Amino acid sequence: MRFSENLIAWYNISKRDLPWRNTKDPYKIWLSEIILQQTKVSQGMPYYLKFLKNFPNILDLANSEEDKVLKLWQGLGYYSRARNLHFTAKYIRDNYNGVFPNNYNDILSLKGVGVYTAAAISSFAFNLSYPVVDGNVIRVLSRVFGVESEFDTGPGFQKFYNIALEMLPKHDYATHNQAIMEFGALLCKPKLPLCSNCCFNENCFALHANKVGVLPRKKKKIKIKNRFIHYLIINNKDKVFLRKKNEGIWSGLYQFPFLEFDKNISNDKVLISNNWINLFKNCEYTISSVSSPFIHKLTHQKLSVIFWQIKSDDIKLKNFMKFQTNKISDLPLSKLIDNYLTSNYII
Repeated sequence: MRFSENLIAWYNISKRDLPWRNTKDPYKIWLSEIILQQTKVSQGMPYYLKFLKNFPNILDLANSEEDKVLKLWQGLGYYSRARNLHFTAKYIRDNYNGVFPNNYNDILSLKGVGVYTAAAISSFAFNLSYPVVDGNVIRVLSRVFGVESEFDTGPGFQKFYNIALEMLPKHDYATHNQAIMEFGALLCKPKLPLCSNCCFNENCFALHANKVGVLPRKKKKIKIKNRFIHYLIINNKDKVFLRKKNEGIWSGLYQFPFLEFDKNISNDKVLISNNWINLFKNCEYTISSVSSPFIHKLTHQKLSVIFWQIKSDDIKLKNFMKFQTNKISDLPLSKLIDNYLTSNYII
């Protein structure tokens, strides 16, 4: 229990003043937790405030159009979070009369909500006794208690969960959970942790065993796929072709037609490729510009992207819609495309 007492004492002095900590509203807590998945607080804060301004409550979010939700999410990445957020808001509207469920199992059953998020909402909004186990928590537990199990395996995660559960105090679960997460974010950081300021430094396993830099341990290494993509911004009678994706990481976002190759080839070879020839078969076209490669890194992919600006008044593209150029910025787009349009788009 001294572990929890020390954490909470540190937290009461050192915690950041974050808006989702000043509420028990499960909608606002849920929103913050979804936004902060794979996202730093500094990056997620503007999105949290923007979403609350546009959707003050869960019914406002449920009754909105998906395009608006995705447009507000634009630039934050991991767009499945936004799609799940919208889906779940509608599910709560239709199945819970718009009232966020108040027990762990019902919360866990919501789309896009895992064990960590369900525990966070349960404890922060309803002070239920469930431990949060995210990357920050795992790092703290691994270093302080010397847990060398690989956290990204089933048995390893279960071990961390059991320790986190054992460390819960007999009351005030919300403050304890907030404290251990904050401790990992601000003090027991992945790199350059502030060990000299740590309230556990006298008894920290990793510090005394010189393992701060190797704990926690992870089994899986991310394999990066290289992709080579050529986006075609085709001006057709003063309108531009786009299509809304219905699958993949950018599902729900709009994108230009594109050609993809299994290796990096020159622009001259793109022009004589079967992909290009089949697309522009029997069509007149003029190429107005070709960009330098844009490198865009995702969790499992590294994209090398070139944008072509082309004019062709007689081309027809099946399954694509045409938009006025001044309307494109209103559509939800990937950060990659939005960045290009913002700085380079001239037709």
